[in-house]
Amino acid sequence: MKRDFVSLKDLSPIQVERLFEEADRLKKSRGTPLKGKTLALVFQKPSMRTRVSFEVGMLQLGGAAIYLGPEGIQLGIRETVPDIAQGLSRYVDGIVARTFSHEDIETLGRYASIPVINGLSDREHPCQALADLYTIRQIFGRLKKVKIAYVGDGNNVLHSLLHGVALVGADLSAATPKRYAPNGEVVKETNRMRRKTGARISLGHDPKQAVRGADIVYTDVWTSMGQEGEKNARRKAFRGYQVNEALMKQAKSSAFFMHCLPAHRGEEVTEGVLEGRQSAIWDQAENRLHVQKAILATLLSSRA
Repeated sequence: MKRDFVSLKDLSPIQVERLFEEADRLKKSRGTPLKGKTLALVFQKPSMRTRVSFEVGMLQLGGAAIYLGPEGIQLGIRETVPDIAQGLSRYVDGIVARTFSHEDIETLGRYASIPVINGLSDREHPCQALADLYTIRQIFGRLKKVKIAYVGDGNNVLHSLLHGVALVGADLSAATPKRYAPNGEVVKETNRMRRKTGARISLGHDPKQAVRGADIVYTDVWTSMGQEGEKNARRKAFRGYQVNEALMKQAKSSAFFMHCLPAHRGEEVTEGVLEGRQSAIWDQAENRLHVQKAILATLLSSRA
C-alpha cells in the first residue's frame, strides 16, 4: 500500500519510535533492502545536506538516486505537478521533493502511485525535525519532558518541530519577533496533537524567557531561500534574537545547541556557540542520513 511522508502530523508516536529503532538498526547494519530500487530527487531549491544524505542513503541501502534539479524538471512550468507525479511513478520507486510550495508536495502525493517524501517546503521540514528529535533522544536517552527552546524565525523548521514535539511528548518554548511568529494553523494542529501526549508548548517573543532552563537551544537562519528581498528588514526585526554565549547561560549548564544548517555565523548564532563544547550540530547533521535511511527503508522496501 502506498504511503507518503509529507508531514510529521501524519505520523503516530508509535510510528516515530519505530522509525528511530530502524535508524538505530541501520546505523549498525550494511544490509541492502532497497537493492534495485530508484529514488527521484525533485528539487526546486539547491541543497547540500538533503541531497547528499538521500543519495548516500539510497546507495548504502543498495538502491540508486536520480537528481532532478530546478533547471531540469521545472516543476509546474514545463509540466503540471500531477503529470510529473504520474510520469515519475512509471519510472522510479519513490520521490523526494524539495519545493517552495507545500501544496506542490501534497499534489505530488495525491497523484503519484509511489511514496512521496517531503524534503522541505515553505510550510514544513519533517525530515529535519525527525532527525533533530532522534539526536535529542541520542543525547538524553529520552524525549519526554526534554525542554527545547527555539529562538528566531517562525519558519518551516519550527513548524515541524512543533508537530514533532507534540507527537513525542517533549516541551518546546519558542521566541520569535511578532511579525515572524509560526503559522496559526500549524499552532492549532500542534495544540490538538499535544493533548494526547502531554507536551507543553509556549510561544512568545522574549528569547531569555524561552531559553531559561532549556535542555536544547535551537535556531535557524533569519532569511531563508526565496526571502532574499527581505534580508535588511529581517536583520532589523531579529536584532536581539542572536544565540550567543550570554543567551546560552540562561539555559541549563548541561544544555546543547542545535542548528539545522547552513548557518550564518555572526548573525543568528555566534562562532563561539556554533563551535563550542555545547554544540551538537555535526551529530545533528549526520543523523539526517540515518533517519532518512529509516524512512526510505520503511516506505520503499518490499516489506513496506
